[in-house]
Amino acid sequence: MSETARFDRGHTDDLMTFLAASPSPYHAVANAAARLEKAGFRQVEETAAWDGRPGGKYVLRGGAIVAWYVPEGATPATPYRIIGAHTDSPNLRVKPLPDTAAHGWRQIAVEIYGGTLLNTWLDRDLGISGRLSLRDGSYRLVNVDRPLLRVPQLAVHLDRAVNTEGLKLDRQRHMTPIWGLGETREGELIDFLADEIGLASGEITGWDLMLHSVEPPALLGRDRELLAGPRMDNLLSVHAGTAALAAAAGSAGLPHIPVLAAFDHEENGSQSDTGADGPLLGNVLERSVFARGGGYEERARAFAGTVCLSSDTGHAVHPNYAERHEPGHHPVPNGGPILKVNVNQRYATDGQGRALFVAACERAGVPWQSFVSNNAVPCGTTIGPITAARHGIATVDIGAAILSMHSARELAGADDPFLLANAVTAFLEG
Repeated sequence: MSETARFDRGHTDDLMTFLAASPSPYHAVANAAARLEKAGFRQVEETAAWDGRPGGKYVLRGGAIVAWYVPEGATPATPYRIIGAHTDSPNLRVKPLPDTAAHGWRQIAVEIYGGTLLNTWLDRDLGISGRLSLRDGSYRLVNVDRPLLRVPQLAVHLDRAVNTEGLKLDRQRHMTPIWGLGETREGELIDFLADEIGLASGEITGWDLMLHSVEPPALLGRDRELLAGPRMDNLLSVHAGTAALAAAAGSAGLPHIPVLAAFDHEENGSQSDTGADGPLLGNVLERSVFARGGGYEERARAFAGTVCLSSDTGHAVHPNYAERHEPGHHPVPNGGPILKVNVNQRYATDGQGRALFVAACERAGVPWQSFVSNNAVPCGTTIGPITAARHGIATVDIGAAILSMHSARELAGADDPFLLANAVTAFLEG
């Protein structure tokens, strides 16, 4: 590792703590904000007037956070260096009327959020977490991180063909978790959660709740060179970006304004007030320009010089399904971050972006890999093309290579989190 590297294997240990403490996007941004506060950042309210003084600031909105550090000597036209990520992961989310029962079992009604690998949620001990909105307009986070619910799979005796014809799950009929026996009553779940955090149930008038596996992250393998855990798509990038921004904020002579933008709702299209296709990032960047005394001209100049790294997990080559991957591009765990390319703009990387990212990796002494999809396998997408198109910002798609993407429990190389964080830090320091 080069002298410019900031992070080592301890970063991966810290990621495991971050994953376990962030079962929902609301917890993820709260934890990111707490880490930035320790680095000297302060929260600013969107409804308040902003000043342009140097220092670190951040905005929280729902499950999204945008944080930035204005260095000494920054002008209204100083460009930004942005690390972009998303806080949400595919999972099971609680319906508005959650209390249900069938055949003597008490159950909780759920919706399927994002492109979930449904079978990975079967026969798994689940907790519940999220945000409770109160009658007075405030909210409280809740995290019941113990075995509370379970989606039971049908026994093989009742589905003899499951191992030959494959598991077929109906999203409505087969994914409803159980959490007890007997009859249910309306309001039972919310009463339970109110009691968990010491509130009267009548105070809770809204909720954004989801299920999570309570099994903690763990190092895996003979040599403990792999990391198994939940929500690495994409809290691995959120954690790396938070650490990199805090590190960059302590650097002297920054030529750019480093930014962390972690959005919600990427897994279902990013179209929300907290998603990458919403106005949040543009509003924050523009208001920062205006707070430093600039106008439209300075805003245009700043955006023209801005670059965003869109960091999201990508696919490591799967040893059991290698034919699904592009034959000449096989990213491997612990091989360093991947540079993601798609000429049809499912990723936003071009040749100039490639050169910029390679330069950051070289400064950090970090290896890197290329990823492109098999032509016969449809390519996923990220916040990268959205950011580039919506704001006119040059964008490069990168990430860490993992297996089991969108599973309730994913698998990464144990070295890749800190390799990614070092590359992102070098990029933000510019």
